[in-house]
Amino acid sequence: MMLKKQLLLLILFGFSISLFSQNNKKTLAQSVDSILQTKPNTYKEIDKILKPFQRDSVKVKSIIENFIVANYKNGLAYEYIKLGNIYRKYSKYDKAVETHEKALEVADNEEFKIFSLNMLGVDYRRKNIYTSAIDYNKKALEIAEKIEKPNSGVLRSMEVSYNSIGNIYILLEQYSLAENSFKKAIEIAEKSGNKWSLSINNENIAKVKEAQDSLDLAILYTQKALTIDKSINNHYGRMICYNRLGKLHIKKGDYSKAKEFLEEAVPIAKSVKNQYYIALINNNLGWVATKTKNYAKAKEHFKISLEIAEKRNYKTALTEIYTNYSEYNQLTGNYQEALKYYKKYTSISNELLNDKTSKYVNDIIIKYDSERKTNQLKNLAKQNEIAQLQLVKNRNFWIIAFVTLLLFLAILYFLYRQRLFENEKKILTLEQDVLRTQMNPHFIFNALNSIKHYIINNEQKNAVHYLNKFSKLIRKILESSALKEVTLQEELETMDLYMNIENIRFSNEISYNIQVDESLNLSEIKVPPLVLQPFLENALWHGLSSKKGDKKISLSVKKLSNNFIQIDIEDNGIGRKASAKIKSNKVIQRKSIGIELTIERLNNFIKDFKNPFSINFNDLLDREENSLGTKVILKIPTQ
Repeated sequence: MMLKKQLLLLILFGFSISLFSQNNKKTLAQSVDSILQTKPNTYKEIDKILKPFQRDSVKVKSIIENFIVANYKNGLAYEYIKLGNIYRKYSKYDKAVETHEKALEVADNEEFKIFSLNMLGVDYRRKNIYTSAIDYNKKALEIAEKIEKPNSGVLRSMEVSYNSIGNIYILLEQYSLAENSFKKAIEIAEKSGNKWSLSINNENIAKVKEAQDSLDLAILYTQKALTIDKSINNHYGRMICYNRLGKLHIKKGDYSKAKEFLEEAVPIAKSVKNQYYIALINNNLGWVATKTKNYAKAKEHFKISLEIAEKRNYKTALTEIYTNYSEYNQLTGNYQEALKYYKKYTSISNELLNDKTSKYVNDIIIKYDSERKTNQLKNLAKQNEIAQLQLVKNRNFWIIAFVTLLLFLAILYFLYRQRLFENEKKILTLEQDVLRTQMNPHFIFNALNSIKHYIINNEQKNAVHYLNKFSKLIRKILESSALKEVTLQEELETMDLYMNIENIRFSNEISYNIQVDESLNLSEIKVPPLVLQPFLENALWHGLSSKKGDKKISLSVKKLSNNFIQIDIEDNGIGRKASAKIKSNKVIQRKSIGIELTIERLNNFIKDFKNPFSINFNDLLDREENSLGTKVILKIPTQ
């Protein structure tokens, strides 16, 4: 009889569980059916109905399938955002990015576009890709600030934007800017009543104060965040606060209190399954155990943190772990291991630093790209001015010719010639300006792009070496741009820098050498600035760029007499005929004006000299008339 009663109770219990499960499913189904009838378009309205199901990825995916069938775009955006947040919570950052990109793609109004952009910013920040992170957050903020009457969802997104931008400023060590961003986020959160945001931004200000070594203020702001997290039952927030309070008290030397806070964080981190914070908390527990000389316990915690962080490549966390583990090994007498992990710390710190450096170089490239476009506009304006001057010159010719027939022919003709000379001189000056504006931005842009590759490939020595040469070249160009003449020694130094920079784009395959007659005093010989550059550029791009095998350019200077010097520029390229053939086969034909302008500049330069200059281009051939390269012979008067 007793057995029958027990069996009956088990059947009733199983039936109750089954009924409860069915009611739960019905609740989810009913919520989905309800929301599809009205299809609300704000985050708040959708969240009010679907919030109970957003912690379960299985339920979220089920809702997504229903919304795809119903083509409910803003509902899909909401669910993709929530699913991406779940992935990020468990440190699956690539999946988070992929899912949040889907949210941005389907978003059908400004609120969900802003929300999606912000979530992508947070994802990329967690991945340590700071440039993309701040770009997404700024795009979100730009859209939000244009909305005249933002709803609660938009306000919440603005909080996220300011929060994320503040975190980027922390990474760039701009602490006052970071604190200002977090305080703006707190100001908006207080208006909207968003306690979750208040907690996060107070904790972030604590992070700023910690970086500034204001430990008491850091503890104060962390306690504020913890109080809010407890009031809203935010387990994730409490975990972060307990971990930070533990770390801060270690820095203050209060190890017992530090241990209490960290032990509070451990079960929460395990319950939310956040591998990143499990690694950080174990690192801090290892640190506090090291400080209290409990080395066995310290090693146990460090082993857990290292295993997680190295497996998942948590670079930022690894910088802390390697530092503390190196200290542990030093104190326990394992000096070889201490050195090993200190080197690992140095390596990963440099890697993170190079990420920042790459961003700075990209910013420089963007800046010079903008300047290049501005200079192109100036270039067009100057060319138009040249055309106008030429029209004025022609018009004046006929006016003066007509007046000359009527009045004093000789006097008026002389005045006309004077005016014509002035116009020609002005045109020549403008043409020189055109040459500078064409070369400088274009060359700077390409040179920076070439140097950027060394940084991306982590070739630090090459990057620094060529950046130094690049800066010297730019300084020389800027100093000489306003001068009519420079010494031949300065010109050769500038050309050496120019060839070094250009050689990067040829993978340093070009052998370039300079030979100077020892009887010459280069500091007494004057030439126009950058006069040799077009000839070297021709040798590079028309002679050597299409050549295979060894590539050489030699520049020699010798004294012909007391009145002349001769500069020879010789390359072993494909020759002028082959170069012309390649040029004729190109779809777009561009006329090179560099040599023509150089000739005009030399004409203008020697007006006060007794002797003329000359330029000869010689094709170098072997006995079978095969091209061996090209030689440019430039004879320049010295007086």
